[in-house]
Amino acid sequence: MPKRYLYIWFRYLSTDRLTKINADLQGQPFLLYAPERGRMVVRAASRTLEKEGIAPGMVVADVRAILPSVEVFQAEPEAEEKLLHDLAEWCFRYSPTVAIDPPDGLMLDISGCPHLWGGEQPYLQSITNRLNKGGYTIRAAIADTIGAARAMARYGNRAIIAPGKQDEALLSLPPVALRLDAPSLQRLDKLGFRQIGQLSSIPRTNLRRRFGDALLFRLGQALGTERELLKPIQATPVYLERLPCMEPIRTAKGIEIALERLLEMLCERFFREGKGMRTGIFKGYRLDGETVQISIGTNRASRNAAHLFKLFELKIPELEPALGIELFTLEATLVEEVSETQEALWSIGSNNQTVIAELLDNIAGKVGARSIHRYLPQEHHWPERSTKETNSLEEQPETEWHTDRPRPLHLLPRPEAIQVMVPLPDYPPLNFRYQGEIIRIARADGPERIEQEWWLQNGPPRDYYQVEDEDGARYWIFRLGLYGNGKPQWFLHGFFV
Repeated sequence: MPKRYLYIWFRYLSTDRLTKINADLQGQPFLLYAPERGRMVVRAASRTLEKEGIAPGMVVADVRAILPSVEVFQAEPEAEEKLLHDLAEWCFRYSPTVAIDPPDGLMLDISGCPHLWGGEQPYLQSITNRLNKGGYTIRAAIADTIGAARAMARYGNRAIIAPGKQDEALLSLPPVALRLDAPSLQRLDKLGFRQIGQLSSIPRTNLRRRFGDALLFRLGQALGTERELLKPIQATPVYLERLPCMEPIRTAKGIEIALERLLEMLCERFFREGKGMRTGIFKGYRLDGETVQISIGTNRASRNAAHLFKLFELKIPELEPALGIELFTLEATLVEEVSETQEALWSIGSNNQTVIAELLDNIAGKVGARSIHRYLPQEHHWPERSTKETNSLEEQPETEWHTDRPRPLHLLPRPEAIQVMVPLPDYPPLNFRYQGEIIRIARADGPERIEQEWWLQNGPPRDYYQVEDEDGARYWIFRLGLYGNGKPQWFLHGFFV
């Protein structure tokens, strides 16, 4: 069977990921940066910024000079790498062989697959439509070779290259499409080579003498004269156990026995592989064709069957067996590594982290996992950016908590605009209007000036005040801007309770 390959390029992977997290960024100018040699350099720019000529490699300070209103976020390479791996696993529904081409590409060996969708065109259309609906902007191409498919997806305008026609398709593409190193591309540019077709008329010995073997090797991979192998990713193991019943189960006790057996089987496997459950789903398939289920989550990966049973036990009354359940399944939908220290001390009371994790799991089982949050400090000046949320008890803070200044117990995720009455410039207000109510201020303390980091500077500083109303309620408000420089704005940012 002749080989066929599909290459998918996630052109805006970094910014698409952020837009999916924060829908308010859709259509807005924003960029992601990373430190490089003492400067903050653009790593990715939104489509709106790209139209303004902003590209990766530019210095953030220069971008701010051009567009002062641009929003800036720190790049998260690890999160983007994980997202690309998750997208690769998603592609298993289209091909059993999927490889990653960092930082934003996927390669699929699709030999023998497209006919299941009625041909290469509907096959490609199905993938494109589903990824577009998922919020990703992609370009994709199919060819006989990985190199040709990649070149066409990133630099061409054809989605499907007919079998044996990759040499014709590559002629008009630029040399950068061949995955050459920077020095080779610079020499080609200096000598006036603007298209791959210009290289075809030059003898191979001359090309090797001038550019080395790398150019011929990459060109051969694209044309199919040099072999290129994929390094496919391995599918995430499915942690699922099944328990069919000889007779339909209709009692809570019967359900508990089934759950205990499934947990024993699953935890046995966890012990062998050094894993533990973070989230799990217990399902019952009833005689009437309906499926009932309950789910749990843990704060640390656990393979302690007794502890996991307690978490599920709280929700067993939610399972309605009706005429009876004939099949039970237990699936660990999120699995993580379990450290040796954690495993060795499950039953020892002095292991504080384990005790805390179990306590949080029990609380979450009663009030819901969304009611529990853990935050770590970040090195940012503005309060709303000075913390980050984490789901893991294992993650440690990279910096210390700052306790030298009073901060409100309840900080709003985004400051809310308020109307104020100020007696004199640079004084705290006499009152302010919030949600239609006028709040009269009896006491005030401040100001405390907080500015952004110099590489993120965007607009005027903030002057914060702690104010108390006539009933003793305390608020954290700030003035954005300075008198004499336009009209300052006032915002409410938190509550001291």
